[in-house]
Amino acid sequence: MAAVDDAPRLREIPYNYTSFSDREIVIRLLGSRAWDVLNQLREERHTGRSARMLYEVLGDIWVVQRNPYLQDDLLDNPKRRRQLVEALDHRLAEVDKRRTPGTDPQRDALVGELLQAANAAIRAFDAAFAETAALRRRAQRLLGKHTARDNIKFDGLSRVSHVTDATDWRVEYPFVVLTPDTEAEMAALVQCCIELGLTIIPRGGGTGYTGGAIPLTWKSAVINTEKLEAMTEVEMVSIPGVDHPVPTIWTEAGVVTQRVADAAERGGYVFAVDPTSAEASCVGGNIAMNAGGKKAVLWGTALDNLVSWRMVTPDAQWLEVTRLDHNLGKIHDAEMASFELKYFEADGRTPVRTERLDIPGKTFRKEGLGKDVTDKFLSGLPGIQKEGCDGLITSGRWIVHRMPAHTRTVCMEFFGNARDAVPSIVEIKDFMFAEQKRSGVLLAGLEHLDDRYLKAVGYATKSKRGGFPKMVLIGDIAGDDADAVARVTSEVVRLANSRSGEGFVAVSPEARKKFWLDRKRTAAISRHTNAFKINEDVVIPLPRMAEYTDGIERINIELSLRNKLRLADELEAFFTRGNLPLGKSDDASEIPSAELLEDRVAQAVALVREVRAQWQGWLDQVDPLFAQLQDHTLRASWKVQLRVPLAHIFAGDAFKPILEECNAIHKRVLKGRVWVALHMHAGDGNVHTNIPVNSDDYEMLQTAHEAVKRIMVLARSLDGVISGEHGIGITKLEFLTDAELQPFTD
Repeated sequence: MAAVDDAPRLREIPYNYTSFSDREIVIRLLGSRAWDVLNQLREERHTGRSARMLYEVLGDIWVVQRNPYLQDDLLDNPKRRRQLVEALDHRLAEVDKRRTPGTDPQRDALVGELLQAANAAIRAFDAAFAETAALRRRAQRLLGKHTARDNIKFDGLSRVSHVTDATDWRVEYPFVVLTPDTEAEMAALVQCCIELGLTIIPRGGGTGYTGGAIPLTWKSAVINTEKLEAMTEVEMVSIPGVDHPVPTIWTEAGVVTQRVADAAERGGYVFAVDPTSAEASCVGGNIAMNAGGKKAVLWGTALDNLVSWRMVTPDAQWLEVTRLDHNLGKIHDAEMASFELKYFEADGRTPVRTERLDIPGKTFRKEGLGKDVTDKFLSGLPGIQKEGCDGLITSGRWIVHRMPAHTRTVCMEFFGNARDAVPSIVEIKDFMFAEQKRSGVLLAGLEHLDDRYLKAVGYATKSKRGGFPKMVLIGDIAGDDADAVARVTSEVVRLANSRSGEGFVAVSPEARKKFWLDRKRTAAISRHTNAFKINEDVVIPLPRMAEYTDGIERINIELSLRNKLRLADELEAFFTRGNLPLGKSDDASEIPSAELLEDRVAQAVALVREVRAQWQGWLDQVDPLFAQLQDHTLRASWKVQLRVPLAHIFAGDAFKPILEECNAIHKRVLKGRVWVALHMHAGDGNVHTNIPVNSDDYEMLQTAHEAVKRIMVLARSLDGVISGEHGIGITKLEFLTDAELQPFTD
């Protein structure tokens, strides 16, 4: 077991059930210098008792800091808290007793430095309870003047449920969660949070994928807008600069996106904003993130469809933003987009000032891209696309669109190489946009799923040619002329046929719903990791999409080969450690001799080394061998190259436990394999790049993050952007350049 025992342990600190490593915990509690000192002492360690007691101190502090329920218990029980602090002090005193300044003064000085840092951590830990209790009393007094007492939540459940979003990142628990009943309460609550010195985090459904709603400091207040759920049905209203009434829906920030879509449908219209999270996300977040979805190809994102929105600024003033001369289409098609900004005092009635913003339409997105939310400044336009950084969205009015009378859904399956199939997206989009001008028939959505997604959702191939599709496109084609819709749909299928594809058409609502069902089940990609995945979106110019899919394929090939190399290393370590498991037998003659076992093991080690060398060669030569690796002419196979030959080497019941352990090693290593799957809003090049990971596997998380870095570099190299819907948050901040951030920070 030497190979296993010699591996560095990431968790010697007890009670650590988080994804933080020992290094991260030591740095957070004691500082980065302490980690360096610990490593130096670890190399010289004569006994582990002192180290264990120090780690116990850190573990006790850490488990309380990461558990709001324990914090509440200790806040309510000063005696128990005092006993805990005394126990921590006692452990440090025991470590101090074991010091040997006379034997090794230099080493003793390092131990003393660590003890001093640990003692400071205990004092800070103890003092934090008094500070928290005093701040809670003050917050209750101030905030209670403007909202119901039940809306001011310090309890463990509220704080736990607001510590993260869909990323599952956890940095700090918020100090308080506020759940106001009405929009009118917002400005006063923001003002109180400013007085209390709290960082304010707006939050709706908590479905974000970039950590925008994650507290980064314990002195933070999460303002949850989910109770702000007032809305209208479709209303015909006059909007500035448009000479006819426009169908709209007004909503407060906490309205779930799907409710707006349902209201639009009841009125015979379509709500353009339809992220995959529509049944959980809220419209306040849609505005703050500039959300899109599959309908964005036709009607654009949140920004394109807003008439007006209301928000509270960081100065606790009200701000009403109204779009002037709305072009009722995509904002980047307008020569100039104009907005009126009206500021009011916290009472919502006293005017402060009025401003006008005139922004060239082409500046809202990078040219040639259907989506782009990387510009956080956005020419100074408040609220939209700011991810809650410049205020808190409270309500908005949306344009809704009339859906043509006839719709057909087409499902296209493509076989062969993905690189050859991907250009069909551009061909279909170009054809449909020309057709829209010619006959009025629209492309109302075009979605893509790669083969990994298709396998994950249990996709049933519609083609009878055999084999599994390399990718599938699903689209809605709509128009008021049924014959024109049928003709255009047939032409789209013909375009698919020219790219080794087959098309299938659904006409009835029931059949169309079945076609779209696979697209709704994309969460199945992370079934094997308990629904945890890293979900990054990028936007790629459609003419370069084939290069992007090839780039992702290369990343996947390299990740797969690295996983196979790890398997080979684990198998070799198993065979060379000695004391291999053998089957039990009553007949001594059936037990293999030591010489026979040694010979079999030697054969196995030679096999593993030979196969590993071949795999390493493929990885080293991945560029020239890419085509063969992609089409599986060259294939690193555990079953063919290792399992079958090992079964021949270790034939017989006596060797069965060895083969079982080899299979167990393969299963364990395979569980940590990182791979990338794609689905996209194909009409506008918005690619969702998903990496399923086990959140308790530190190495797997690090490998996934390396893959994300490569994906961001790949997107930029193809003139794309690093986000089209999900935003920047904290997970993508490192991928923005200083030049891109400068206008926003200024």
